[in-house]
Amino acid sequence: MSVQDQGLGIALEDQKRIFEQFERAVALGSAYGLGLGLYIVRQIVEAHGGLVSVRSVVGAGSTFTVELPRASSSRG
Repeated sequence: MSVQDQGLGIALEDQKRIFEQFERAVALGSAYGLGLGLYIVRQIVEAHGGLVSVRSVVGAGSTFTVELPRASSSRG
């Protein structure tokens, strides 16, 4: 599943750290939030055996992608 925006974009050097607790890609005071949303997303996705990633270009927006494993069939 992917979600795309056309916002400010995220600099390459910030893309890894935005998934950490209390991290933000924008300067304090220029946007609202605690820096927990993407951290929580990563925790939930990884708990289900998945991965979350971002592709972004400054000035052109971002695409966040969640990849989850397929459920194995337990029917016999």
